[in-house]
Amino acid sequence: MGEKEHQAKRIQTSIIYSAEKKTLLWIAPRLPRWVTSDMLTLVGFLGAVVMAIGYGLSNLNIQWLWLACFGLFLNWFGDSLDGTLARVRGTQRKVYGFYIDHSVDVVNEVLMFIGVGLSPLVNIDIAMLALVGYFMLSIYVFICCHLKGEMPLTFGGLGPTEFRLALIIVNILFIFIPFLSEWKYPVNIFNREYLLGIFDFIALIISILLLIIYFTVFFKDAKYFSKIDP
Repeated sequence: MGEKEHQAKRIQTSIIYSAEKKTLLWIAPRLPRWVTSDMLTLVGFLGAVVMAIGYGLSNLNIQWLWLACFGLFLNWFGDSLDGTLARVRGTQRKVYGFYIDHSVDVVNEVLMFIGVGLSPLVNIDIAMLALVGYFMLSIYVFICCHLKGEMPLTFGGLGPTEFRLALIIVNILFIFIPFLSEWKYPVNIFNREYLLGIFDFIALIISILLLIIYFTVFFKDAKYFSKIDP
């Protein structure tokens, strides 16, 4: 692979992108010189581990969701700042950085969805369905990176940062509003009985939306590629 694939134009339309970018550009120059991009990538990974542990322990005590919130923040801090720090210091390693960043992202996302699925918030089967939808869009992003020289990081104005923020809000609501954890509705799917809560239905809707987004962009780009490569 040539270097061009690793210089794809990043397309960022996040609704909080402007504020987030200003925050990251303020933090990056103020980090100690001994802090490196690789260290921040590791911090992001450790954040995903902490978050998954917090979600798992929340079955014992709902207050462990605060640990999951801290893990989400830690994951955002490391994952968002590693590339920003490299750009601010002019130390980008486009091939190595691309490889490490996105390889670790895969592990982070698996930990995140499994953690949520092991918590009282969402049934593990629905969490895995959401993970499939997320990975389908991730694969689409890398296809665009290779064929179009573009890397769409958000869909519908929403991206990883909004997803983490939404999870933190859901965690806090789950802690302070007992009804959200107590309400369950029995559902039979393919002769399997499920007790689904409010966030199960929300996660199911999100999963369906991810699939709709994927097939929408798939058919749109298939038409585009058919024209340029008849």
